[in-house]
Amino acid sequence: MRKSLINSLLSYKDDPKFCVLTGDLGFNALEPLRNSLGERFINAGIAEQNMISLAAGLAKMGLRPFVYSISPFIYARAFEQIRNDICFHDLPVCFIGSGAGYGYGNSGPTHHALEDYGTLSTLQNMKIFVPSFASDMAELVNNIINFNHPVYIRLGRDESFPGDNYNRENFAPFRKLKSGFSPSAGVILVIGNMAGSVLHFCRDKNFSVWSCGVLPLEINSIPAGLFDDIKNSDTLFIIEDHVKTGGLGEQFGAVMLESGIIPEKFKILYAHGYANKLYGSQDYYRANNGLNLKELIK
Repeated sequence: MRKSLINSLLSYKDDPKFCVLTGDLGFNALEPLRNSLGERFINAGIAEQNMISLAAGLAKMGLRPFVYSISPFIYARAFEQIRNDICFHDLPVCFIGSGAGYGYGNSGPTHHALEDYGTLSTLQNMKIFVPSFASDMAELVNNIINFNHPVYIRLGRDESFPGDNYNRENFAPFRKLKSGFSPSAGVILVIGNMAGSVLHFCRDKNFSVWSCGVLPLEINSIPAGLFDDIKNSDTLFIIEDHVKTGGLGEQFGAVMLESGIIPEKFKILYAHGYANKLYGSQDYYRANNGLNLKELIK
């Protein structure tokens, strides 16, 4: 997804307010932006807290900063600066966090993003965008380029399979990616890049599949069609590569209670962390957390 995002951002390279900051990361990816933006591309070095405060100053001067790093180096290492310098002042800074969930695999827990959107959902004025496919990027960037509030983009790899049939409409807070074959079949609500794997797993099954792309959730952002599917189904599954606390499952559960909608059965599949304390690939961690294709089929 990263390449698609960079290509979409390049269309705004001539906007004098557009600038990019990186914490000494993005090699073999951000060079097109660096070459196009000149002095509006800043390598802040391995000093993420300073980088966030610098972005706040640039935004206060009227610029539109985009800040790129591995996800935990943004939301965890510089949380205080995001909270105090950006969100309290409602500044239009966009954070790009690379490596959704277990995306950085063998790099281990220090590089994983299992608490990012739950953590950032607690901050006032913050809006979180979670694309499912590389094809989402043009519409996503179009939505946020003039969005005058703090933004976090959660990037993972595009996990869609060639030839899979799904709803390829533009990026939206919620999308129905696949219809079920029978009214009583279960509903799956998935967030982010795991949508591709979920669609592949259930392409010949009865599930209706929806994706969520924007957090935190609000009642008026939930489409009536999703609630209708839940009312007519036996089970609602929510699938996310994020810890349970503060995740999509908890946020959506609260919205359902406020709306008076109670599914017959409700199951959240989520990232439990590191039970066996071993290192491995993204798929290894997902398998140990019941989130890879084989475990989803079970």
